[in-house]
Amino acid sequence: YATTGCSLTLHHTEKPEHEDICEYRPYSCPCPGASCKWQGSLEAVMSHLMHAHKSITTLQGEDIVFLATDINLPGAVDWVMMQSCFGHHFMLVLEKQEKYEGHQQFFAIVLLIGTRKQAENFAYRLELNGNRRRLTWEATPRSIHDGVAAAILNSDCLVFDTAIAHLFADNGNLGINVTISTC
Repeated sequence: YATTGCSLTLHHTEKPEHEDICEYRPYSCPCPGASCKWQGSLEAVMSHLMHAHKSITTLQGEDIVFLATDINLPGAVDWVMMQSCFGHHFMLVLEKQEKYEGHQQFFAIVLLIGTRKQAENFAYRLELNGNRRRLTWEATPRSIHDGVAAAILNSDCLVFDTAIAHLFADNGNLGINVTISTC
């Protein structure tokens, strides 16, 4: 990735390993689902999202509510939203997957539109509230360089099943309180 700014020189056997983590590697579209094949620089990600994925809502502030509507829709579904605070953009993703026959799981995570190093400066909290119950997950956001797939594979995110979703949902709509803080 020398053409995009990487100045590292290493032995050819170390090249593939470095390419996976190189900050100069092109960024892929961070939207869940494999339909968008866009790639580009980190600086171009936000304009790509605003032009190619116009349906994504952006909320301002470090403490917002991410409302996932119609969580009872059958099959795999993704809900995506942006949150802007601290001079950065964060992508909130709620993904519903069918793990095995009839058993669905929800995965909620926050990604930073930025590098891994920048992501380490933040923490996020996801909270489900309702009916005298509270479910909280706190973690460091992932960089969009890593994407959601690895986090979901390792359950390194807020994971809950349909029964829990129904405890907190109101008429098929699930509100998740999202708080971003600096470390």
